[in-house]
Amino acid sequence: MDYRVRYEAWLNDKALDEATRSELLAIKDEKELHDRFYRDLEFGTAGLRGVMGAGSNRMNIYTVGRATQGLANHLLSLAGAKDKGVVIAFDSRNRSSEFALRSALILAANGIKAYIFPSIRAVPQLSFAIGRLCCAAGIVITASHNPKEYNGFKVYGENGAQINPETASLITSEIDSVPDFSAIRLIGEAKARGEGLLVTVPNEVDEAYFDYTMSLALDKSVLNAAKELSIVYTPLFGAGTEPVKRILTTAGVKKLYIVESQSKPNGDFPGLSAPNPEVSEAYCEAEKLATEVGAELMLATDPDADRLGVSVKRGGKFHTLTGNQIGCLVLHYRLSKLKEQNRLPADGYVVKSIVSTNFANAIARSFGVRMDEVLTGFRFIGEKIDESEKTGEGTFLFGFEESYGFLAGTKVRDKDAILAALMIAETAAYYSLRSMSLLDGLDELYQKYGCYRESVKSYTLKGAEGMAQISSTMESLRENPPKTVFDREVLAFRDYSEGVRKEGATVVPLGLPPSNVLYYELGDGDWLCVRPSGTEPKLKVYAGASEPCEEDASARVNAYVAAAGELLGMK
Repeated sequence: MDYRVRYEAWLNDKALDEATRSELLAIKDEKELHDRFYRDLEFGTAGLRGVMGAGSNRMNIYTVGRATQGLANHLLSLAGAKDKGVVIAFDSRNRSSEFALRSALILAANGIKAYIFPSIRAVPQLSFAIGRLCCAAGIVITASHNPKEYNGFKVYGENGAQINPETASLITSEIDSVPDFSAIRLIGEAKARGEGLLVTVPNEVDEAYFDYTMSLALDKSVLNAAKELSIVYTPLFGAGTEPVKRILTTAGVKKLYIVESQSKPNGDFPGLSAPNPEVSEAYCEAEKLATEVGAELMLATDPDADRLGVSVKRGGKFHTLTGNQIGCLVLHYRLSKLKEQNRLPADGYVVKSIVSTNFANAIARSFGVRMDEVLTGFRFIGEKIDESEKTGEGTFLFGFEESYGFLAGTKVRDKDAILAALMIAETAAYYSLRSMSLLDGLDELYQKYGCYRESVKSYTLKGAEGMAQISSTMESLRENPPKTVFDREVLAFRDYSEGVRKEGATVVPLGLPPSNVLYYELGDGDWLCVRPSGTEPKLKVYAGASEPCEEDASARVNAYVAAAGELLGMK
């Protein structure tokens, strides 16, 4: 559909409010109008995500409304889903609470019971609540660590994980069948509550989540050492403030310092280009406080508190750990402790994404634990847990992604920064008992397994032109795969869209769902991967290398990323 046709359809829709109509009529820049209407905001396994504003390619009450009506139509086609209901959470972003209530009232108007949290909550609390309340689905209004202009609408299945492609496709069909805004059913809040169709999530759900999370700590004697840890924590204006504070305090951390200037919800995220714990900018205020109080460990979470960042002081300077480093430190500690306690199951397994470090593979192998690799997206880790529960085979021990997502246990099926804060505190306490920091612990692991380094570079390509460039670049790489990357021969090539691994004339199925990902296996276990982001207008390059020493590993992985930039024709 032409963007002008979509634009006129919006203007002529009788259900459109006058404020939105005025906003659209005020647009004089044709390029902006094109960007707002050249497509409908795409619904996928991560739901919707986009810049807030009026238009079909924007997050607003109408795109959220169509998505919710589509979800409602889908649920009404499933036996029992109507009565099970949907639980809804929202983070601190601008308009999050408005979008959450709107979603709840649309569900209620369709006769579907909606549970809504009374205030901001973390993603893992929502995931847990789905199972606790026996709901058919869940919704989180969030755009994770995106800049302030963004918001999103994430849908979860009854298993507590983000929906799979099949379900996303069914919901998309229902969304597409909503003819106009008047077809979006709506009910008043008082009426919805009066009819028992809108219910506030009871406090018992939060309490059960905290009890469960604390049960995942492995050694109380180690946690006793946590009282000596000095930790500065910043929630980056998001949902993590109270739950992270509570879990660390319950764990015994006495010297916990919260960055007050970033502790209250604020969707403008003042002082930050984006509320992202992966970047050093996120720790500026925390480092000031850490210097003041003499802390040597800093933690940060994003607005929906599913990602955890960690920074450690050594030699008078703070060093921000990568998601791979955090994951491997926690993984090694937990496997070591389980083995020490004779609790390491014979069928235990760990899960990581294909773009996460091979360091974790070496650690798991040393403990005789199976490593399963999945596509990028934490829902695939949730699917592995589902598979184990259905077949009765395999005991899930730990899962992580390089993008700062970590999970243990099975009652939450998405990244859990609250649990991750507990796990990294226990790991730090373990090393402190040996008069070591987390960085010292990392060095010890490098001595044992070799030094692994990874790097990620993103190329932002906005708008319709950017999307076309991403598509053409991926097709060009697919048709003409490189024979070398830097000085290493490409030994094998994985095309996840075709679901095959090619090594010379040998073609082997990968056994994973189709995905627009290209992966190059290089010599000595090194690798390079290229994929479009699933949630942002970016083309992402990942690389991994291992060498006996840190400097050589860093130099090599940087060379791979630079070579990939030339390959892609990017600067």
